[in-house]
Amino acid sequence: MLANLSREEALKRAAEADGCDARFVSSEFLSAAKKLRYVQAMSAGVDRYLGLDALKARSEIVFCNLRGVHGPAIADHVFAMLLALSRDLPSSWRAQREGRWNREGGEHEPFALAGRTLCVVGLGGIGTEVARRAKGFEMRVVATRRSGTDAPAFVDRVELADKLFELLPESDVVVLCVPLTPETEHLFDARAFAAMKPGAILINIARGKVCDTAALIDALKSKHLGGACLDVTDPEPLPADHELWQLDNVLITPHVAAQAALTQERADALFAENLRRFAKGEPLLNVVDWTAGY
Repeated sequence: MLANLSREEALKRAAEADGCDARFVSSEFLSAAKKLRYVQAMSAGVDRYLGLDALKARSEIVFCNLRGVHGPAIADHVFAMLLALSRDLPSSWRAQREGRWNREGGEHEPFALAGRTLCVVGLGGIGTEVARRAKGFEMRVVATRRSGTDAPAFVDRVELADKLFELLPESDVVVLCVPLTPETEHLFDARAFAAMKPGAILINIARGKVCDTAALIDALKSKHLGGACLDVTDPEPLPADHELWQLDNVLITPHVAAQAALTQERADALFAENLRRFAKGEPLLNVVDWTAGY
């Protein structure tokens, strides 16, 4: 198994590899890695590999991801950002830097989460953890998923993905948790933002390209959206002069929602279990479905 090497070192040893870290995979590497049977992505999203035809053509290679590993940390991040906006903490932070004891209120009226409706777009591993926390805040939780409408007890309503526009008008908070695929690229465009409840908050911890950035900016500037919390953006990294930085109803973090000691522990455990299974010839965990794109 090739891991903990530089790309150059891995390429030199490609002919030896039975398995490898996905970051080494390229057309050149695959041409040399005739023995390769197992590739492990160190992320949940695999959109960067979807266009690598040389990998998908090798049906003998089992490609796995870290789906479900990042859920707890990312869900915590969702609520850290949401609570910051709902309590208008940015106004207090600005006052604190200026040494002002300001009880007169800031730019936005604080609101409580209890009784509000939160919509999870993509009730997978991460979406389920978001929904669990939302119910803890006494929110009504609705969700979409790609297949099936079974749901845990803390989700009030689940619909298939094609029913998204039925849920948007009733949702105060919309959290994007879908993988980036051809079907989800620009899933949230001008039409979707127009369908959202006036004053709603959008949270994107999926991929930046799930949103049409220009349409998002228009919805924020018009105040149709009450705010946005973005851990991912399009483009990414976000240029210093980008308009999103200037909007006072937007919180931006630099694609760090998954960072936590717990995330690494869970990733290490899943990777170790897959290595054990691979060595024993047992079925691997989190095998990617190339047709679905995750």
